Amino acid sequence: MAIAAVATLSTAVAGVASAAEKINIATLAFVSSAPLFIAKEKGYFADEGLDAELTFFRAAQPVSVAIASGDADFGVTAFTGGFFNLAAKGALKVIGAQLHEEPGYDGSAILVSNKAYDAGLTKVEQLGGHSFALSQVGSSFHYMIGNVAEKAGFDLASMDLKPLQAVPNMIGALKTGQVDSMIIVPHIAKPLANAGAAHIIGWVKDYVPYQVGGLFTSTRNVEQRRDVVEHFVKAYQKGVADYRAALLATDENGKLVKSDSTDEILKIVHKYVYADDPEEKAFPKIRNGAMFITKDARLDVADVKKQVKWYQDHGYVSKDADPDTFIDTSFIPPLDAK
Repeated sequence: MAIAAVATLSTAVAGVASAAEKINIATLAFVSSAPLFIAKEKGYFADEGLDAELTFFRAAQPVSVAIASGDADFGVTAFTGGFFNLAAKGALKVIGAQLHEEPGYDGSAILVSNKAYDAGLTKVEQLGGHSFALSQVGSSFHYMIGNVAEKAGFDLASMDLKPLQAVPNMIGALKTGQVDSMIIVPHIAKPLANAGAAHIIGWVKDYVPYQVGGLFTSTRNVEQRRDVVEHFVKAYQKGVADYRAALLATDENGKLVKSDSTDEILKIVHKYVYADDPEEKAFPKIRNGAMFITKDARLDVADVKKQVKWYQDHGYVSKDADPDTFIDTSFIPPLDAK
């Protein structure tokens, strides 16, 4: 009896010791979040001892708020002015990269409504004086149109910026002609254009090659649960590697090609993106929406600092915000590291 009791107790203790660490990941149901979907579906999080749950939001800003408040442990989405303000207050740490606008890969598209296009808005240089949909003031959409304006030579102040709070609202406003223009990721932009619901007149990569988003967590996690963060990063990097191999593979001429793992990865991403569409419709959309992610999710630190300065110069981020205090490259070497 005593031996049996000891054996039962030992088994119970071992079970507790090996229990997976629960984590919540805040993100958007975009192709850009594919490494997370891959890491979850292929068991990379589980292999690292993590019980990962995904929570989906409809805009980037609420993701950073969820991390700062402790409602989620990790986030993967675009940088925003609100994000940088929270990070500057000590709530957040940037630990890796998400999307990067990169020449040679389709990224965010500049779209105009059919109504505006038919009225003569056919070139990026003509956007001045027109309305523009964005999620929130100080969002990544705001940053992109601001930089496009500078490069294309029109005045951002002349535009009528329409903060519509969520991406579906932006899409609806453009399709119905309530706004003249917007910027959006390719897995949304291309189907809209192909369906005749809008027109693509340019690409952000041709004006602003930049680090669109990042991988981040709370300062508390970095300081008190460093091992959990390290395990999360390992799983995420495996997801990034699979994403790159399946959706960013190119031939000797730099043309995107299908790899041996493409169909497997498309099936995984399809569970989260265009899930209501049959595979024959969803797969091309997902492939079209596969934006560039750096190897090992290495962050373009210099560009993130450039973004902070732009937001500061335009009054959306506190002047005392110092990127060096919230960018943590101890988990993943930065893009410019030797």
